[in-house]
Amino acid sequence: MKLTSINELNALKTQNRVLLENRRLTHPVTTKDALGMPRNVLVCGGPGCHSSGSPKIAELLEEELNRRGLSEQVKVFQPGCFGFCEKGPMIEIHPDNTTYCEVSAPDVAVIVEEHLIQGNQVERLLFMEPSTKKRFAADLPFYQGQLRIALRNVGYIAPENILEYIAADGYQALASVLLNKNSLEVIDTIKKSGLRGRGGGGFPTGLKWELTRKSEAKQRYIICNADEGDPGAFMDRSILEGDPHSVLEGMLIAGSAIGASHGFIYVRAEYPAAIRRLQIAIGQARDYGLLGKGILGSDFCFDIELKYGAGAFVCGEETSLMHSIEGARGEPSVKPPFPAEKGLWGKPTCVNNVETLANVPPIILKGADWFASIGTEKSKGTKVFALAGKVQNVGLVEVPMGTTLRQIIFNMGGGIKRHKTFKAAQTGGPSGGCIPSKYLDTPIDYESLAAIGSMMGSGGLIVMDESDCMVNIAKFFLEFSVDESCGRCTACRVGTKRLHEILTKITEGKGTLDDLDKLEKLGKIIKDTSLCGLGQTAPNPILSTIKYFRDEYLAHILDKTCPAGVCKSLLKYHITENCIGCTLCAKKCPANCITGTAKERHVIDEERCLNCGACMEQCRVTGAIIHH
Repeated sequence: MKLTSINELNALKTQNRVLLENRRLTHPVTTKDALGMPRNVLVCGGPGCHSSGSPKIAELLEEELNRRGLSEQVKVFQPGCFGFCEKGPMIEIHPDNTTYCEVSAPDVAVIVEEHLIQGNQVERLLFMEPSTKKRFAADLPFYQGQLRIALRNVGYIAPENILEYIAADGYQALASVLLNKNSLEVIDTIKKSGLRGRGGGGFPTGLKWELTRKSEAKQRYIICNADEGDPGAFMDRSILEGDPHSVLEGMLIAGSAIGASHGFIYVRAEYPAAIRRLQIAIGQARDYGLLGKGILGSDFCFDIELKYGAGAFVCGEETSLMHSIEGARGEPSVKPPFPAEKGLWGKPTCVNNVETLANVPPIILKGADWFASIGTEKSKGTKVFALAGKVQNVGLVEVPMGTTLRQIIFNMGGGIKRHKTFKAAQTGGPSGGCIPSKYLDTPIDYESLAAIGSMMGSGGLIVMDESDCMVNIAKFFLEFSVDESCGRCTACRVGTKRLHEILTKITEGKGTLDDLDKLEKLGKIIKDTSLCGLGQTAPNPILSTIKYFRDEYLAHILDKTCPAGVCKSLLKYHITENCIGCTLCAKKCPANCITGTAKERHVIDEERCLNCGACMEQCRVTGAIIHH
């Protein structure tokens, strides 16, 4: 059906409210009280849970409910990512407000019998807080302190059903814009809200819209940058897979504000589920008259087209992205002119990323003052982070700007794995810096992170512990930048390779103090002279680790040791008195440098040792083989 007026949209919203009944109620009932009531079972459909078997669990649930004659009373849904990836597969049961973690196929019949029929929670499947051993059915510590704006519908609505999005106030912001606001008022609202680009640069969104609107041209374009390239980052992917219509609505509002009639979503081809759901969402929006000509009975015409990226990191930079859409090589352009003046096919173009656009509809509905009241003085609203690395609770979190690293890592993240010591956090992906423990109480906002040598980036947050070598970490991230450099400018193409060569030299125990000076000087030159953001930020992991972990560089250079025991070229293996002479190490040594008879302590010839670690991997006696 095509919606020809805002009244028809409102009627459809009211009509389909029933779809969301008994799903995440404000005042949930108890499990016992819910007996006999309609139930919704939400099975996490995020990539983490999906890979660990959530589709099979959803299928088994439906089969078991059919077998028990409960299929009409209990409905099974697979929405987007719940965020708590560490404990997947996860399911939620509403209105009883119960969450089960690490659910396996054999648990399905137990959940149906014990919870849905008997009204008893399956306690062993409830989340248990490791330090207190307390079980949580709801309000899990991971979610405490989070505020979901960009992720408001992810894990809540069925992403392939436009009626659920409409029932959850979807397209109401667009209707408000078309009915009550002109383009200047929309832009002013976004400017007053303080929304800044969530793709890494942090440029004020409203100002970008205003500059594009001011450009004199009959044709303008809006582009959604969905080319999420940071290693370990999956923020945009989760929004696209869990709430694609929020991005479409954000683009529609942006298009109406800047005077564009056509938009593109540039999404990487490695996201097949996101692409499929975007295709479905775009098709549904067209069917309902929310894309195309005369949207909601207005004179606004706008359509959206998908373009697929081949996975080049540099195409996350807006001018490279536009060249790729045009069919050219993905390389950055010299700016100015900026895309707002001369962008796609020479026309004024506004590029916003997925998370930025997902924030637009709630700002229009709730007002600029509401959004501006969240966050810090210069960084408003919330930010989504992909929390990964040596942390207990890996997952997706959305927190108000100004939340500290300590709160994210030790409250939502549950602290460091295996009771080890926190060493550093990397924000901003391969372009960010490594932040030491003394800055754990730094508020996360654009200015605070920049002041300590890091950056917000698109939202990657990787946690490291005492077993990580910071020299090797810098080398790891630089390898990514070297591989992803487009090669257009000498500073990035050649400079990053020279940096990598010096780091390799240091990790092999061949570095000098002069090399340390070269790293710093060359890193600063590359930052100042590279053409685009990839090259300008590539030295950040090196410069930040030299600044905060200089002692580790000195240990590699002067003492020829790796304090963390990571750089194999610097390790020396030694067999202690704990050796029982089992001969396993000697049998597996590729260099035949271990000698000794059975049941007697063995000896390693350090001159012939390859430092491969095969002996330590084979040894079954604690402390029999050590490295130093």
